[in-house]
Amino acid sequence: MKKDVHPDYHMITVKMTDGTEYQTRSTWGKEGDVMTLEIDPTAHPAWTGGTGRLLDAGGQVAKFNKRFGGLSLKR
Repeated sequence: MKKDVHPDYHMITVKMTDGTEYQTRSTWGKEGDVMTLEIDPTAHPAWTGGTGRLLDAGGQVAKFNKRFGGLSLKR
């Protein structure tokens, strides 16, 4: 097997949005670095079941529905 092909795994600390921390092995950063998350499973609506709304910038969803809203797969 070739030398220096695989990434260097080392211990880092991951800091969640609520302030909790845990240690894990990673190729990110250097040994002992702290990765501070802005979005994590404790805060993001995709994991918490929150009511996230689709942002319709420029009316793209409305434009699509107007153009294709009458289509149906039912016979």
